[in-house]
Amino acid sequence: MAQKRAAGKPKERRRGGARQNPEGQLEKRVETRNTPGPRAHWKPGNMIYPVPAVLVTVADSEGNSNIITIAWTGTICTNPPMAYISVRPERYSYHMLRESGEFVINLATESMAYATDYCGVRSGRNVDKWKETGLTPVPAQTVKAPVIAESPVAIECRVTEVKELGSHHMFLAEVTGVSVDEQWLNERGGLELAKAEPIVYSHGGYYGLSELLGTFGWSVKKKRGAKDEK
Repeated sequence: MAQKRAAGKPKERRRGGARQNPEGQLEKRVETRNTPGPRAHWKPGNMIYPVPAVLVTVADSEGNSNIITIAWTGTICTNPPMAYISVRPERYSYHMLRESGEFVINLATESMAYATDYCGVRSGRNVDKWKETGLTPVPAQTVKAPVIAESPVAIECRVTEVKELGSHHMFLAEVTGVSVDEQWLNERGGLELAKAEPIVYSHGGYYGLSELLGTFGWSVKKKRGAKDEK
């Protein structure tokens, strides 16, 4: 017969071989999910997954704008704040990036998943992606490229250097402005991005993010005792 747990005692949850306490943070790993097996050796390739799935907006000098889905993107410096995107030269947005030297990284959410995929498989040469996806362009603060109104966070960037690496050219840029949809801010003004349900890309698929597993530094934080609370 299964042993009943004590009344009033929160039930611990297991996640991937780790123990989750009632506060919602994972404790030290107590077991491994699978026994490690032989390792297969593949040819060199980029296997860093998951990666962000973002919608990058660009504009040219004539006022034309476009949306391109980018997975090769990320942070490269904290101070000054800098980010990057990598784009194939044959992409329609490439000439706009070269001409303007500006772009906006718009974070995508689960409700924007269809638009995110569409903007990655259709070219702005042939379709108006704003019209086809129903996304809304609004003016940015510091660059000519528009912000996507439906995005929870928009990061405005100005290119500082372009590295022609091979299949992709890397646009290094300084962040010149950030705008956040206020509906995702808490009463203290902090961003609660998880509520916006951001998405990532991995091996050809788009995925939502699970619940918070722990806050930065939780793995090394000491539990507060009576002595700590004095």
